[in-house]
Amino acid sequence: MSATTALAEAIDLKRYPIDDMDGPAGRALQQRCRDQLRSLGACDLEGFLRADAVTNVVNSVEGLQSLAFRTETNHNLEFSGRESELDADDPLRIQVRSAKSAVAYDQIPEDSPLRAVYESDLLTRFVGAALEVEPIYRQADEIGALNVMFYGQGDELGWHVDNADFVVTLMLQAAKSGGAFEFVPMLRAPDDPNPDGVRALLSGERAGVRNLSPEPGTLALFRGRLSPHRVTPIEGGTPRINAVLSYATRPDATLSATARRIFFGRD
Repeated sequence: MSATTALAEAIDLKRYPIDDMDGPAGRALQQRCRDQLRSLGACDLEGFLRADAVTNVVNSVEGLQSLAFRTETNHNLEFSGRESELDADDPLRIQVRSAKSAVAYDQIPEDSPLRAVYESDLLTRFVGAALEVEPIYRQADEIGALNVMFYGQGDELGWHVDNADFVVTLMLQAAKSGGAFEFVPMLRAPDDPNPDGVRALLSGERAGVRNLSPEPGTLALFRGRLSPHRVTPIEGGTPRINAVLSYATRPDATLSATARRIFFGRD
């Protein structure tokens, strides 16, 4: 099967014509994503991955859960570890919990539809156009470029902001209960960390909280540097599964040795 055929079988190209970015429908899709990213810092595209492709991806990776590297940690909003240096009332002293398991790129079967999607130049071009990032490349890291995340019973991703300018994910399986992706659009600004707003959020304030779609097959583009976000605790026996697709502005970008150890237990 050619790469083009595999992509067409995985992605709903009629609904999301990333194979014709210069046509009217392709240009409209780009503009839709750009508008949502500018206003909310997020864009989700339900049904991007066809239902049968989602099933095939889940079938190809769920057996890998026993090989996944598990992390569980307490951290502040910025993952900075600077709590002892801060004033007693600084909201960055507030700790939240994150717990999940990750499958590395080199563990994902080569015939998985997930690899066909991620390794497509058409998808890379679309992601760059939607995010208005030029140039853009798939990350060169052989273990960190494409990952599958498993969130089991009691797992969660605590409130945090990202160091990266953007994150691209594919939702593969929703939990039976819990596992919602929540975010607060632009709670912070480049010149204003908004400590009062952060304190209120971490104390349970729900004003401004929004959700990304939980539907399997949804491609999400997210700018999380200024928008705190989390995955709520998982309930029930069905794990939440999503894929993280990593891109960079350099063709040789890789994870640091520290990041490899933290997230995958490898150098």
